[in-house]
Amino acid sequence: MPMTWADLTARPRPAPQATVSYGTDDYQKVDVWLPDGPGPFPVALMVHGGCWTTSIADRSLMDWAADDLRKAGYAVWNIDYRGVDRPGGGYPGTFLDAAAATDLLRADAAQYHLDLSHVVAVGHSAGGHLALWLAARRNLPASSPLRSADPLPIAHVISLGGLPDLEATAASPDNGCGTDVVAQLVGKPGPGRPDVYADTSVPRLFPLGVPQDLVNGREDSIIPYRLATDYVARSKNAATLHTVENTGHVELIAPGTAAWKETRHLIATALGR
Repeated sequence: MPMTWADLTARPRPAPQATVSYGTDDYQKVDVWLPDGPGPFPVALMVHGGCWTTSIADRSLMDWAADDLRKAGYAVWNIDYRGVDRPGGGYPGTFLDAAAATDLLRADAAQYHLDLSHVVAVGHSAGGHLALWLAARRNLPASSPLRSADPLPIAHVISLGGLPDLEATAASPDNGCGTDVVAQLVGKPGPGRPDVYADTSVPRLFPLGVPQDLVNGREDSIIPYRLATDYVARSKNAATLHTVENTGHVELIAPGTAAWKETRHLIATALGR
């Protein structure tokens, strides 16, 4: 039987070593998970899912995965952002939040003894989309309000049961987030912005120029498996799919599962450990 959310959240909840803010909203925050020792620590940038909707999930859903990585010697920069149901969320706020939370790494790296030479982004579900988008944003059109002058480089992306292609997601009523939320996320076309996917959907920003690993459960009832295979095909095999049998959606971020073991291996490989 696939794991349920209750199976994960019933576990004793660990706590981060610090929390920092990048804005005034309650969800414009980052939890910092630090290993023991002096550092410098390799960094995993973590992005939670929840259908880009704050009322469904926030960064605390990743506490167990973040703590497991911390114990393995990685610093974890677990970001939050305003979902489409928060004031200022949707387009462009959700994207700008994810970008600002990521770029804050530069300002705080010395304080927390972080090694930014090879940051790995790990995103679950809708966070898989945002993790890939963070790596892709250096390719944003010059006219996009989401563009930043000097985005923090992401060296490797690992998407866990992600929604990497917003256009495909919007055309897939069987995805667990539904299609209406994608419309809320990307906004409406208007003067100077006829194509709402040009700066929001990752395949429009190909090539990313960094390794991309997709970890998907074969029995995931929330994210259709074809969204992963189609993305890999559209990337012209720049992305690699890792299929975990007898695995649903929750197992992907639950320490102790086969899926999380695969993700730990991918992170270690990406960081040369």
